[in-house]
Amino acid sequence: MTVLIDTAAPADATTSTDRAGELINAMAALPAGHPDRPALRDHAIAAWLPLARHLANRYANRGEPRDDLHQVAVIGLIKAVDRYRNDRGVDFAGFAIPTIIGELKRHFRDKTWSVRVPRRLQELRLAITAANNTLSHTLGRAPTVADIAAHLQLTEDEVIEGLEGARAYNSTSLSTPVADTGAELGDTLGSEDSGYELAELRAALNPALATLTEREQRILTLRFYGNQTQSQIAEQIGISQMHVSRLLAKALTKLRRQLGDAVL
Repeated sequence: MTVLIDTAAPADATTSTDRAGELINAMAALPAGHPDRPALRDHAIAAWLPLARHLANRYANRGEPRDDLHQVAVIGLIKAVDRYRNDRGVDFAGFAIPTIIGELKRHFRDKTWSVRVPRRLQELRLAITAANNTLSHTLGRAPTVADIAAHLQLTEDEVIEGLEGARAYNSTSLSTPVADTGAELGDTLGSEDSGYELAELRAALNPALATLTEREQRILTLRFYGNQTQSQIAEQIGISQMHVSRLLAKALTKLRRQLGDAVL
């Protein structure tokens, strides 16, 4: 099969719509595996690049780099070129535009969230945003949660869930300044407080100490509260240092049994 289209030079941005249409129709008319098809495919993609860039520019200024949006649009264009069939009665532009736009919307839905959330919440966020814009014009004021819920036929709790989920769309660095004093956002976040664990330990310690003999309690008090050595304790109590060591070990064993090995 001979193709009567000159493909010696790649198409560029000045390629006319008619020329671009001829390229895609010629490619679609060729069977898969035809030797001329790869070259026609490349030229057809290049010829329709202005359409992809135009559609990508619609989504500019939404927080995504323009170059990234252009690349996403080109991916959509390539998919449209590879899937297009000219025997279905639809011109290429009519087929390619929704394909490219769909690719751009999927990019915003799946790639731009700072925290991954269920698709249901992603779609709910879009619906709430659209409802907010519509109601702001019709009501002449900012809509309430009840207004949005009635408009979308949802419960107020579902709208609130969608608004909460929308907060995951953008993230904020912990290094963001929050005051003129130089404090950062990370400085305001709480951390694990070991004081709670110590309070629980103190509450459990008194009953455990009650299981010890009076002499064992005295030895522990002198050792851990008085910071005395075993020799000093032996002199006060009037026993040998070795005996103090054995009594101290025995007392700690009892406490471990009462409080658990993780404590001591």
